[in-house]
Amino acid sequence: MVWGRFSLALGKDVVFACPSHATVRKSWSASCPGGPSLQTFTVSGTSSYSARVRTVRVSLGDRSYSIRVGPGLLRQVGEACRQLALGRRCAVITDENVARFHLRPVLESLRQAGFDPVASTVPAGERTKRLSVVGRCYDQLAAARLERRSFLVALGGGVVGDLAGFVAATYLRGIPFVQVPTSLLAQVDSSVGGKVGINLRSGKNLVGAFYQPRLVLADLDTLRTLPDREYRSGLAEVIKYGLIADARLFRHLERQLPRLLAREPEVLEEVVARCCRIKAEVVAEDETESGRRAILNFGHTIGHALEAISGYGRLLHGEAIAIGQVAEARLSARLLGLPDEAVVRIERLLAAAGLPTRMHWTSPRWERLLAAMRLDKKVVDGRIRFVLIPEIGRAEWGHGVEEPVLRQVLGVSSAS
Repeated sequence: MVWGRFSLALGKDVVFACPSHATVRKSWSASCPGGPSLQTFTVSGTSSYSARVRTVRVSLGDRSYSIRVGPGLLRQVGEACRQLALGRRCAVITDENVARFHLRPVLESLRQAGFDPVASTVPAGERTKRLSVVGRCYDQLAAARLERRSFLVALGGGVVGDLAGFVAATYLRGIPFVQVPTSLLAQVDSSVGGKVGINLRSGKNLVGAFYQPRLVLADLDTLRTLPDREYRSGLAEVIKYGLIADARLFRHLERQLPRLLAREPEVLEEVVARCCRIKAEVVAEDETESGRRAILNFGHTIGHALEAISGYGRLLHGEAIAIGQVAEARLSARLLGLPDEAVVRIERLLAAAGLPTRMHWTSPRWERLLAAMRLDKKVVDGRIRFVLIPEIGRAEWGHGVEEPVLRQVLGVSSAS
């Protein structure tokens, strides 16, 4: 299938499909002679998809903002920021990998909209989320003379979004920022909701803030350049939404996983928008995680601790969360009566997505995991708290689990 795209005023695109390049150009010439220039591009494996931009609203009073999901949004960054009435100076924080593919069109879009952008490129990977990198970003923003009406653009995956958001929350006591997530994980999860922060050696995201972006632009075209392992990592968060809030979504993922793995635009658009809608609803109800927002941490109590003890970057976030989701599903079966058949379905779907689902727990590794979990932000009065699911599609938060029960469910070996 060949797609045609042409640009209208205000950065809006129209996209349509035809069976071949010749057909799409003939159709365009006949319907709009002398009209805007046409671009064609090929997407395999689809036959009836009409691309569009979906908008999800995060309702937080005067700090409300929109999430736009669709193709071609990088070229609209400048105009979208202009409509927010932000200051002229801005900085794009990105990493070395993303910069190669996506930095130039974003900078060009900002310049065309009348902004004066500078780029701040950081190393790729989870190890970048540390205070020393934050300090270098501060220095670059100061050298570029950014002011309180200036703004940041976070262009990248979850690491860049967390880092840039934290910089925005703290530089000059807070300047606006816009999220432009380029990984699946960031598009469905970390770019939405205002959690920003960095890691310490002792734990993940232990320094941070709740600081909402002014806008989220999730360009699905950027997922074409995402390495396969990174893409699969994002599927762990997609599956999580089905487990905690939408049994219908979980069943849809079971049926459509091959198409999702093939990155078919129609399926991606639907799934990413649905995940964003679930998260937007939860965040609107509980912005600062004093209640229901905690359900978004399903799989994360064990997963974050596993990332910490493994050395940040060895396990991708989604890989650690997949292991955590299976373990916490088994805890749910033990403590809340989640059917065994549901546990099997959960592990089977994560495995089919190419994600790890189990780890061999020796006593030394268990002790390190336990120490890391005790530093988790959800610990209350020294007791580790878990999000558990009594059934697929519904989650409960705040469950304390005794260490002997956790050890037994994880199958910790006595061997060193």
